[in-house]
Amino acid sequence: MPQQTSRPESGPNRWTTLRRLGIAAAVFGIAAFAVPQYGVWVRTLNGKALLREAEFTRKVAVLEAQAKKDSAAQLAEAEIIRAEGVSKANKIIGESLKNNPGYLQYLWITKGENDTNRTVYMIPNNGGAPVPTFDITRNGGG
Repeated sequence: MPQQTSRPESGPNRWTTLRRLGIAAAVFGIAAFAVPQYGVWVRTLNGKALLREAEFTRKVAVLEAQAKKDSAAQLAEAEIIRAEGVSKANKIIGESLKNNPGYLQYLWITKGENDTNRTVYMIPNNGGAPVPTFDITRNGGG
């Protein structure tokens, strides 16, 4: 029988092991460099997303404020138009009542038709139209 020696093999198994160690070292080295870079990249993306969200929120706030301003201006303009209409109506009513005391007397009398606490006396004046007066004693005078 031939005698066997126990020496380590320096053949293909040794090179395979060295190759595997080299690949593992390369992967570890790349990972040691890439993992921090990946973290920086992710934080950069998150920062850009937050910045865009803040810009969008600001634009929305500006547009809402502009809409409120425009609405207020339109409401003010509508109020001015309404006030001008009321003013014209008051002028028309004032002009129509200026030389028409009989109509004013009629309004005063008919307004109080349902008022049981009011007594109206009709007193003729120089023009012949009655002038309504009220009883002071029944309207809080005594």
